[in-house]
Amino acid sequence: MATVTLKVNGKELTVDCAPRTLLVEALREHLRLTGTHVGCDTSQCGACVVHVDGRSVKSCTMLAVEADGAALTTIEGMAQGGELHPMQAAFKEHHGLQCGFCTPGMIMSSTDLCARSATTPTEGEVRHWLEGNLCRCTGYHNIVKAVRAGADGMRGGK
Repeated sequence: MATVTLKVNGKELTVDCAPRTLLVEALREHLRLTGTHVGCDTSQCGACVVHVDGRSVKSCTMLAVEADGAALTTIEGMAQGGELHPMQAAFKEHHGLQCGFCTPGMIMSSTDLCARSATTPTEGEVRHWLEGNLCRCTGYHNIVKAVRAGADGMRGGK
């Protein structure tokens, strides 16, 4: 067994798990944070994206022990004080939610993209960034609109 200490959504937590436990398994099965999904289990779909020390990471390809000491944010940690994060609000507003399975990973990846950019990303930049996130509903048009609106919202605009 390995003991892993994580700061998840602002709370310091300890997980006792097998050394080969994937980060997504630690989040879902040990910490019961089920907003992070396991889609393909091969890093192809992006349903498992979380932020590790502020950067988006596919948690199905990272061991929990590799995240020891890191600060993690999951979809459960995005809303603050009962208010949706601007990216979450934009997905809701622009119908980027589809069936919802891919949504947490899309929101986590998109938030990272917009945090890295000083300006609202172009449609092409959004589509390129989200190549590693699959929507099996194929609702990409509304997702791209939501990401661009979310970028504006993150900068205080509407």
